[in-house]
Amino acid sequence: MRVLPAGDRALLIEVASGEEAQALHAELLRRRASGELTAAEIVPAARTVLLDGLDAPARLAERLVSWEVPPAPPRAEDVVEMRVRYDGPDLADVAAHWGVAPDEVARIHAAAEFRVAFCGFAPGFGYLTGLPREVPRRATPRTAVPAGSVALAGPYTGVYPRSSPGGWQLIGTTDAVLWDHTREPAALLTPGTRVRFVPVGAP
Repeated sequence: MRVLPAGDRALLIEVASGEEAQALHAELLRRRASGELTAAEIVPAARTVLLDGLDAPARLAERLVSWEVPPAPPRAEDVVEMRVRYDGPDLADVAAHWGVAPDEVARIHAAAEFRVAFCGFAPGFGYLTGLPREVPRRATPRTAVPAGSVALAGPYTGVYPRSSPGGWQLIGTTDAVLWDHTREPAALLTPGTRVRFVPVGAP
């Protein structure tokens, strides 16, 4: 664990893996809920967690390195299920990379349970861990990826909440609304949320 100052009232904590970042995020949330920690924002990323709004960041930095951080516990709430049509334009390429038939890509993906590791890129976009096989990004990104596209890149699954450029492999589409500013919370997916994809048609 490496703790770096980030302005007058913030700390950036670097760890070795995504699993460690998820565990640290869960532990920081637990300590804030119990009153052991005061922080206005606790923001996870791939291998870091940002703490902002701290009263004494230097003092906390000294203590953090000695903390025992248990593995992240499973979230108690129900799994978010997303209905997916496995009809993406990159389905055949992913199948070739994995050495399976296109319908097997759908089966493998839908059989996994995912967890939102962190959010970013666009409002409502979650980086989901749990993909059993990694996938390379596209050599040439698309200038426009349709909203609702279910995509793979590296160890992650993601769903594009709105049309935007992107270089991930597109394997399907969903009608789930990832971001709605009139909803509370606006984001369907938040760090720690468990997600399953439910096929609704043949690829």
